[in-house]
Order: sequence, then structure tokens, then C-alpha cells
Amino acid sequence: MTLAARIEELFDAGTVEAGTIEEAIRLLDAGEIRVAEPVDGGWRVNEWVKKAILLYFRLRKVAPMDVGGLHFLDKIPVKSDYADRGVRVVPPGVARYGSFLSEGCVLMPGYVNIGAWVGPRTMVDTWATVGSCAQIGADVHLAGGVGIGGVLEPPQAAPVIIEDGAFIGSRAVIVEGVRIGAGAVIAPNVVLSASIPIIDVTGADPVELRGEVPPRKVVLPGVREKRFPAGTYGLQCALIVGERSASTDLKTSLNDVLREFAIAV
Repeated sequence: MTLAARIEELFDAGTVEAGTIEEAIRLLDAGEIRVAEPVDGGWRVNEWVKKAILLYFRLRKVAPMDVGGLHFLDKIPVKSDYADRGVRVVPPGVARYGSFLSEGCVLMPGYVNIGAWVGPRTMVDTWATVGSCAQIGADVHLAGGVGIGGVLEPPQAAPVIIEDGAFIGSRAVIVEGVRIGAGAVIAPNVVLSASIPIIDVTGADPVELRGEVPPRKVVLPGVREKRFPAGTYGLQCALIVGERSASTDLKTSLNDVLREFAIAV
């Protein structure tokens, strides 16, 4: 029986089997399996991996733990193989065991939760949070205070996905399985959830999207008026105002688009 099949069996039965569950989380921590992975231009959720995480929470018990001079009370230990994997972590940055940080990642004093996968050379800046199961691509910059939400249950639900080369501005919040296309630029303070409208205003007529920002698009925070019995009020939305120019030098391209649309970092 495969590991995936055994995890499915344990989950359906509501039982735990330490060796099987711990092996699944070990593979997750090493980046050998993922909660979700790119397939044919889309993304496939590996439900059995999510189920392994849920079983791991049942298996583990809350216990005190010391990490350097810091003291915690939790079920899940923190990662400790940064040097072996070529990852830089600035105190007090924390990545939980069962997350994976690729070579060249920089984790400032932020947080990466179990099940998350972070691609090569990505920066998780100060006080940025990468929630459980989020998938962050290569060469991404999560600026200071970015909140990437966790999506663990239900197991079939897609996690938040930030594709390669995207820039997420300070204090932006992305939750509920929203997908940010490769090379997109999300301005500071943008909030994106499954229900918040993303409106492309670059043409003669607005085009409304939900749950996904196409590749290379530039997104600013916006407000859309809606009438209620008590009056008209502005509801949060996001506006696609342009597109990042194609360039082999992503840093030059990013600097240009930040200046063009007056986006602060």
C-alpha cells in the first residue's frame, strides 16, 4: 500500500499511526511532497498530504520547547536544517516543522506555517506570515507585514498560491485560496479573498474577476459603492490598472512598474 493510500485509510477511520504520519510529515518538511503542485498550467491539490497534516495534529501533544533563548508551548517543533538547505533566517524568524523553504530563501522575522512551500530565492520580509499550506513560488517578494492566509480544511480546498516572480506589497492580505499569477504586482494594503471583486479597469468596460489575479497584472486597492437601506457605502475591491512589462531583468521591470503606478513598498 502506498503512503498516500495509507494516510487516506487512517483519515477515513479517524485513527492515528505514528510511523506512517511522521513519515509523511518528514517528506513534507524535506520538500519531497507538497500540498499542491503545478500541473499543465493549473494546480493540483494533494488532499492526502493535507489529511496527513490533520492527523499529525491529532498525534502530537502540546509540550514546552526551547529554541535558543526562546520558549514555546506547542504541538509542532520548528525547523532546524536551514544551513543544510542554504536558507537564511534572521532572528526571530520562525518556520514550523513540516514547511519547506528552498535554497536561497530569506526569512526575516516572519513566520511560515506547516504545509507551506516557499520557492528558491524568495524573500519573506519582516512580520510577513505564510499561512498553512500556502504555496509561494520562486523569486517572490512578500514585503513587510504581508498576510498570506492558511487553508488547511476542508482537505480539497485549494491553498493560497503566489506564483513565480510576484511582488506582494506591504500589509497586503491574501486569503481563501486566492491565486496570484506569475509576475503580478500587488500594491500595499490590497486585500484579496474569494469574494472580493478584482476589477480590470484598463479597457473601456470593467471586467470583474474573483479569486485570481492573472499573470503580470498590477493591482491597486479600490472601493466600489453599494447602496444599502441605510445609505450608500464603499465596499472594498481591487483594481487591475495595468500590466508589468515583459523583461528578462525582473528587478528592473519591477522597479519600473512601481514607479509608473506610484506604488510604495
